[in-house]
Amino acid sequence: MGSVHKMRGRSAVSPSPVFLAIVAATVIFGLMTWRYGNTLGDRFSLVRISVFGFVLSGWVLSLCVHEFGHAYLAYRSGDHSVATRGYLTLNPAKYADMTLSFLIPVLFILLGGIGLPGGAVWIDRGVIRGKVRHSLISAAGPLANVFFAIILAVLFKNFAHADHTVFWSALAFLAFLQVTAAILNLLPIPGLDGFGIVEPYLPRPWVQQANQYGGYIFLGLIALLWVGPINRAFFDLIYNVTDALGVGDFFIQLGHYFFQFWRQLPGQ
Repeated sequence: MGSVHKMRGRSAVSPSPVFLAIVAATVIFGLMTWRYGNTLGDRFSLVRISVFGFVLSGWVLSLCVHEFGHAYLAYRSGDHSVATRGYLTLNPAKYADMTLSFLIPVLFILLGGIGLPGGAVWIDRGVIRGKVRHSLISAAGPLANVFFAIILAVLFKNFAHADHTVFWSALAFLAFLQVTAAILNLLPIPGLDGFGIVEPYLPRPWVQQANQYGGYIFLGLIALLWVGPINRAFFDLIYNVTDALGVGDFFIQLGHYFFQFWRQLPGQ
């Protein structure tokens, strides 16, 4: 029986065709960015659209893995309902709230270049025992973003070359988005994973009050990010982290410019 249960546990993870298509799109747009990035004069619009596709599909891919991280640890901790809901297929259409999980995070990178964390997979917390397990399930999502940020930074730091500046700037911007998502999501604010990490150790009345007003608090956080001094302090923190990872500000900003293909350079 034990071996059958383990086999079922392994087979429960089955990447969907939708997820594989997202991976394929990331690779194809990445190759296009690499290939045409050296021909800016002739194919400038194509290059920018390639960067847009590369960063956007790479960002959606990381969102899928973020949500999968929550679901997989929940599954390993005893909540097998995540498998029946399709969360272990990495199919974004299966997640509980497409608007929170994907549409809003995508909208935010389009408007402000901020990797807003998404939500959410529905987890049956009642079948999971132990405070540490609950905390780890909440931490799994932002840790996926940390993992992506480190991998991208290692690639950038060790292999970036001037011959493919456009590609590496797009990669740098994608790493930047992962850092913003990880830092925002680790804040101990209701609705974010950071609160889920500390929630098991808080008094129940506090948790109930926090959850009651969590949506308003989260909206307040988003509004604060547009306030000048707070916006500058936030991005200073992000750039300090990316600098520590070896990803320079210039490449991040250049990647952001190429990503926003609808914007023109000053003076154009």
